[in-house]
Amino acid sequence: MEHLTTLDDWLAYCERLHPKSIDMGLTRVKAVAERMGLKFDCPVITVAGTNGKGSTCAMLEAILLQAGYRTGVFTSPHLVHFEERCRVRGDIVSAADLIAKFEVVERARGKNGEEISLSYFEFTTLAILQLLADARLDVVILEVGLGGRLDAVNIIDTDCAVITSIDLDHMEFLGHDRESIGREKAGIMRPGKPVVVSDPVPPQSIVDHAAQLGADLWRFGTDFNFSGDKQQWGWAGRGRRYAGLAYPALRGANQLVNAAGVLAALAALRERLPITAQAVRNGLSMVELPGRFQIIPGQPTLVLDVAHNPHSVAALTENLDAMGFYPCTHAVFGAMADKDVVPMLARVGPLIDKWYFTDLPTPRAASGEDLRAKWQALNTRGDVTASTYKSPEEALQAVVKAADPADRIVVFGSFYTVGGILKGGVPRLTAPHLAS
Repeated sequence: MEHLTTLDDWLAYCERLHPKSIDMGLTRVKAVAERMGLKFDCPVITVAGTNGKGSTCAMLEAILLQAGYRTGVFTSPHLVHFEERCRVRGDIVSAADLIAKFEVVERARGKNGEEISLSYFEFTTLAILQLLADARLDVVILEVGLGGRLDAVNIIDTDCAVITSIDLDHMEFLGHDRESIGREKAGIMRPGKPVVVSDPVPPQSIVDHAAQLGADLWRFGTDFNFSGDKQQWGWAGRGRRYAGLAYPALRGANQLVNAAGVLAALAALRERLPITAQAVRNGLSMVELPGRFQIIPGQPTLVLDVAHNPHSVAALTENLDAMGFYPCTHAVFGAMADKDVVPMLARVGPLIDKWYFTDLPTPRAASGEDLRAKWQALNTRGDVTASTYKSPEEALQAVVKAADPADRIVVFGSFYTVGGILKGGVPRLTAPHLAS
């Protein structure tokens, strides 16, 4: 085996191990997990869906931490550093802790001279799962990477499944309509265990699978709901109510739907993980998650959002619209080549005055020139400009030079796009005419 000393060494090694970067199926990853003796001794909450998974995990974690529980979270992808994918008791884990578990996976993978090939995601997932299993936790929250049924996370039996919004994404792997995609997400359900569906209009395939499996379905609008005004909101579900709640610290109208699903999951697990109303209030008021309609005050205002499919870009557009008037909105946009970018650009287009299309540091990305060409083919406004850049950082530098203090900048399209802006820390913008 190669001599691997740093986390970057291990990650590069994992990228070279398997012929496919995405190889759906649980046979290989399950075999290595069995060799490792991987198992959890605490409740596990598994979160799947197209959009809202990261926010849901963050809110669950924040409330459970406020209730005094020792939490572990696995989420993906990361924005800047790989270590962001795992948090223990609210803190991002160290590279050294991860390296020790990578070594465990590697030994198990080659045990008895019978080597099992693992993809990058499978290998790294096993390492993080082992770290969480060894951390003496009260509850573990696992975000599904892709789909559900055949995702590596699904080797762990969940005590409560949460399925967030379902929309068209990763169609080459999951199917070309919401029913097919819903069927894949439903694969995280387990017989007799609660499954919370926070999508207000879920695919019928999810409802049918819950019935066939004998899962305990908690459905938005039937088993739980929320109501609110401009000051506060309330939640009602089976045998539990919360009134006078402050809005979640995560911005955006869609976050109330996610928060409603979070409270349903905690209600479903209340016999094993009792929580107080105060823990709910404190957790929702303190939750943080970079890159989810993250507004960074400055002149101009900066908005960061990892929206990368038509559904999430529609939510971003509504949230931008609700921010009020800005003389000019600049957009830094980079996206993966397999994304359905035309409806994304069309949806947010009416709000954008200047486009800055960017390359991204991955072979899976579309080039800035390709993105500009797609935008140009559908653009009907003569007053909008577009330019291309080699990186999100270069694009943002160009925006800051061109922008007035009262303008707004939105960065979106991919985790890589937002991650590129956050690499050096959270930027605090000052337009050039203010700095002089």
